[in-house]
Amino acid sequence: RLPVPKLEDTITRYLNAQKPLLNDDQFRKTEELAHSFEKGIGRELHEQLVAQDSQNKHTSYITGPWFDMYLKAREPVVLNFNAFMSFNPDPKPEYNDQLIRATNMTVSAIRFMKTFRAGYLEPEVFHLNPEKSDTELFKKIIRFVPSSISWFGAYMVNAYPLDMSQYFRLFNSTRLPKLDKDELYTDEKAKHLLVLRNGNFYVFDVIDRDGNMLKPSEIQAHLKYILSDNSPAPAFPLGYLSSENRDTWALLRKNLLENGNEEALQKVDSAMFCLSLDDFPIKDFVHVSHTMLHGDAANRWYDKSFNLIITKDGTAGINFEHSWGDGVAVLRFQNEVFKDSTKTPAISPQSQPASVDSSRAVRKLDFKLNDALKAGITKAKQKFDATVESLSLNLIQFQEGGKELLKQKKVSPDAVAQLAFQMAFLRQYDQTVATYESCSTAAFKHGRTETIRPASVHTKKCSEAFVKELSKHSTEELQKLIVECSKYHGRLTKEAAMGQGFDRHLFSLRYLALSKGLPLPDFYQDQAYARLNHNIISTSTLVSPAVQLGGFGPVVADGFGVGYQVHDDWIGCNVSSYPARNGKEFLQCIHKSLEDIFNVLKGKKIGS
Repeated sequence: RLPVPKLEDTITRYLNAQKPLLNDDQFRKTEELAHSFEKGIGRELHEQLVAQDSQNKHTSYITGPWFDMYLKAREPVVLNFNAFMSFNPDPKPEYNDQLIRATNMTVSAIRFMKTFRAGYLEPEVFHLNPEKSDTELFKKIIRFVPSSISWFGAYMVNAYPLDMSQYFRLFNSTRLPKLDKDELYTDEKAKHLLVLRNGNFYVFDVIDRDGNMLKPSEIQAHLKYILSDNSPAPAFPLGYLSSENRDTWALLRKNLLENGNEEALQKVDSAMFCLSLDDFPIKDFVHVSHTMLHGDAANRWYDKSFNLIITKDGTAGINFEHSWGDGVAVLRFQNEVFKDSTKTPAISPQSQPASVDSSRAVRKLDFKLNDALKAGITKAKQKFDATVESLSLNLIQFQEGGKELLKQKKVSPDAVAQLAFQMAFLRQYDQTVATYESCSTAAFKHGRTETIRPASVHTKKCSEAFVKELSKHSTEELQKLIVECSKYHGRLTKEAAMGQGFDRHLFSLRYLALSKGLPLPDFYQDQAYARLNHNIISTSTLVSPAVQLGGFGPVVADGFGVGYQVHDDWIGCNVSSYPARNGKEFLQCIHKSLEDIFNVLKGKKIGS
């Protein structure tokens, strides 16, 4: 189970995270508020949280508050919450044809779903020592150990089974807009797929009456039929509604339901997933990012648990709604779909679609729109277009080294990437700001994520040495500073992964106070608390053979959204920003910082 940290540990960790962001007077005030919170109302809330947690052993203390945080948020899900991960191309070029890839990936997705629902999906396990635990022998033995103690057997060999409770929401699931708080809806009985093309909505069954998957050649035939349908794009594309403010969308949805669209919406909500087929090829990586992160809202349904997007040239990606689950569940699905569709594809470029009557099997959904709905769609489109217009996406590939060299030098690759972000922001804006790195707590029952706070007194000291006082430090001194940052970051990462961060604990105490109708404690009204939670640099990382790149929007208007990957011999970085910040310049500063760090680690002297 996810542990509730000790309150004194949380306060210490919180103050450590505040230290680099505040001057001495501000810090003294924040420290005072923190200690009186710890001795007073904070202690009472903490004891209530612990008592509540011990009465709810079936879940984790963060589950309720976290779902609420996502589902009560009223901002549009697109760009604010939904993230994307794009697939690498199929290694066999002729398989990157839109129809072939769409068929193969759809088949693989259904195979994954059927394997999961039948209880045959291999458990997700984090192997700290794969030579011992990721073996056939271990799997054979553990299979016969009762599940109540099998996790303990895994711990003995440093294997950590991960929570898979989110997986059921991957399929047949949608976030429904409701006033004040949305709902998650899942209908596992539904057998159809939702396909969007040119703003039109199509559905067809992919599972037959006996629960078997349709033949791949039939799925291919139906997708071919949709790709060759020359119906014009709708004048009022419904997809835009899923990009609206949640309350606005909730009212429009009510109108849709009252206007005779209940059955059509039911088809959308219960569909296995949404396959979005785009009618254009991809120009470059920036274009991939724009397409997968937001694309054209006419051809997306952002409320679906995920949209599988495939463009004209077979470039594929996933855009996923974030309330139901985190990157780990989506990544597992993505890895399996990539592996299955490339290693054992259901159809080949020579395959012929089945001779079936797709015009009967495929149904195009028609929506009845009154004037209020048409006006709502028009307004949603204007807002969406304006937001997208103001979004910048930029990326770099740093080619001068990666994980291998950093490990040789005994520093953490993740710590180096995070240090580069701190250094870059200091170089560009001359300040240290609240920074967020997401860390999975799936090693615990119903774990979600915890925050690593990469901005520390160590990164600040090291960044200032590199950016402002280069001439005062020898290469050896700079190396020492990097190592200190790496050690401290390693400690923070380990704490977060073990459920020993401070963010979720403080968040839950605040949630508890508000849910009990108590006045918000002074601790939470401190400007420094608000500033720490205004995450100007929001970061997330993953590396996988299936994933080409990933990204998300900035979480605040004056922030950067940083998706990054540290590969063996290069580092990729994908940055989103709005006009308040210059993402291109930030990336140039990141590149310069990485260059400097790598040179220092190689023992070279660097110029300012």
